[in-house]
Amino acid sequence: MPYFGSEDAVKELKRSLANPNIQADRLRYRNVILKVIRFMTQGVDVSSVFMELVKASATVDIVQKKLVYLYMCTYAALKPDLALLAINTLCKDCSDPNPMVRGLALRSMCSLRMPGIQEYIQQPILSGLQDKASYVRRVAVLGCAKMHAQQSDLELDGALVNELYSMLRDKDPIVMVNCLRALEEMLKREGGVVINRPIAHHLLNRMVDLDQWGQSEVLTFLLRYKPRNEEEVFDILNLLDPFLKSSHPSVVMGATKLFLILATDFPHVQTDVLVRVKGPLLSACTSESRELCFTALCHVREILHSMPGHFNGHYKKFFCSYAEPHYIKYQKMNILCELVNDENVQQILEELKVYCTDVSEELAQAAIFAIGSIARTYNEKCVDILTGLLELQHEHITSAVIQTFRDLVWLSPQCATAVCEALPGCEDTIQDNEGKQALVWLLGMHGENISSAPYVLEDFVENVKMETSPAVKMELLTALVRLFISRPAECQDTLGRLLQFSIEEETNMAVRDRGLFYYRLLLSGIEEVKRVLCNPKSDPSLGVLEDQPDRPVNSWARDFNTLVPVYGKERWAALTAHRRPALELVGPSGDTPEAGCMASEEDKGIEKLEADPEKLTLVTDVQIDPEHFENNWATLEVACRKSVNWRSGDNLDAIQAALQVVNIYTIARSKSGTTPWKAYLYAEDNRECMFLMELLHETQTDNIQITVKQSKGSKAALKSFVPLVETVIRTVSGLKS
Repeated sequence: MPYFGSEDAVKELKRSLANPNIQADRLRYRNVILKVIRFMTQGVDVSSVFMELVKASATVDIVQKKLVYLYMCTYAALKPDLALLAINTLCKDCSDPNPMVRGLALRSMCSLRMPGIQEYIQQPILSGLQDKASYVRRVAVLGCAKMHAQQSDLELDGALVNELYSMLRDKDPIVMVNCLRALEEMLKREGGVVINRPIAHHLLNRMVDLDQWGQSEVLTFLLRYKPRNEEEVFDILNLLDPFLKSSHPSVVMGATKLFLILATDFPHVQTDVLVRVKGPLLSACTSESRELCFTALCHVREILHSMPGHFNGHYKKFFCSYAEPHYIKYQKMNILCELVNDENVQQILEELKVYCTDVSEELAQAAIFAIGSIARTYNEKCVDILTGLLELQHEHITSAVIQTFRDLVWLSPQCATAVCEALPGCEDTIQDNEGKQALVWLLGMHGENISSAPYVLEDFVENVKMETSPAVKMELLTALVRLFISRPAECQDTLGRLLQFSIEEETNMAVRDRGLFYYRLLLSGIEEVKRVLCNPKSDPSLGVLEDQPDRPVNSWARDFNTLVPVYGKERWAALTAHRRPALELVGPSGDTPEAGCMASEEDKGIEKLEADPEKLTLVTDVQIDPEHFENNWATLEVACRKSVNWRSGDNLDAIQAALQVVNIYTIARSKSGTTPWKAYLYAEDNRECMFLMELLHETQTDNIQITVKQSKGSKAALKSFVPLVETVIRTVSGLKS
């Protein structure tokens, strides 16, 4: 018998498929096809039996059809000529009396990745959109998106888009959701599906008919709709209220985000919503799904930035369990540090103390650093715990404690006495560079209060030739010079030997330069040394950074239920920088207006960006100083972002000269030939609306990216300003406007 996956095994399958006796027995024939599928899913090349399986597609057995169509969808791209032989069977099945067969055939036709398939699938898709069976309509709607993806370079069919918009009122809720997904994919270049007032209210009224995933999808699309007045806002919030109690975390998070955005002008409503979703969030934080748990913890931290005491009564929910992965434990420890108050500080510190002896060195050190952050408020209790950990004499624990002590005495000078008493004897345990640097810094800065400090530093100097870290050597130089000021008799000889080694034998130039600097500084006199090195030993004002004012909910509401809390705003912006939309308009409250729909304007509420010269008059001789420009640029929100084609090789500096002709002035720009090229410009209209603009030449796409901010949220002025800039750039580049 041939072994699995060999050529002989595939040949035997081919003979079995062609055997009339096996073909006559439906069960045996199906089992042979099952073997083919099993080989295919396990990576065996079974493309040689394509012809036999094309013949097998002509059957009334729906199970056999599913298997054959799965095979054909996989190998159609490799055998396009043979796949065309199955088109007739698929087209015939698209009109089969059985709706399951019709849907299966249509789905398979749309999944055939082969050239020329569009002309065969267009008519079956259009027929499927009108099919009586909801299953066929579901498949046909998604087939529209697949057909568009295969011919994305062709012009979008407006009639098809209008048909999909009309099908949003289909009686089957899944068809409705599929229409939203298909329109979003097809209208991606135009900004996605438009959600106007009739559509938004229709979706809200159909929410109860949807499954949980459909509800999550609809809630995401509803973020695009901006209610017209306060009464409509509260009508929508009343309809959304039941979904805050959903058992599905995705629905709860989607409804919460929509609440937060719609209630932008009602902070008390936002607070009430966050109180109500406390229970679902805590449940998600204890979920068996590690991904869901981690995401929920990231969102809890986001909420704590605005409501510091929101989860104080549930701090035990954030205690770590043994089986949890480290990334979840890290998040929980960070949350515990933010939940500390006078009532729970003892319990939280006892819990963190347990983590300090974890088998994972990284986790143990993270727990020690967490105790150190709490120590800035509760000094005595934390220092006692950290001092007790030194008695364990574990290298990684001692190193982390010493690093924590270094940061603590800098921010909380009242801890310096207790820290100095705990330091003697630690030098024998520390081996890593970070721990050595921290210990040497403490000995140099507070050595006058530590009797053994000169002798510990002397041991470091004796072994300096074996030290591999330049950072430790430079810290040792600084520490000895500082200690020499307060204890010269004990440090003079040691400092001389270290300076001699650093200047004459050290190969690292940074260490050598540091040694030369201190040598010349000492030659200038002890008073000069004191003036340079006797700087403050602590800076309690830096602790203010730990007590930043609470951020308003509106500052992160749009990032809620996204990956921004997971990655962080800056990192997520870097990851998604290449996916910027061609045009993004942002309203005064952060809403994105509808755009890019080919349906009727009256029904869909299209908002196009077209110039209206009568609405914009830019004034001449506008003056603005760089500091004022920089401050406004940092505080104003982006009102519009658009990319304009630029002909490679043209002079970029000509843009600012051309814009000055239409009263748009340059305040700063890159030199010619600089990569990337940037320019910052400004203008003001006759209604005292100031426009600030950044032009960025994207070398990869050879486009000019326009970013506009405005002092007044006037959409009418913006709709005239942006096309004006675009026209000037295209004219300079020689492109047609």
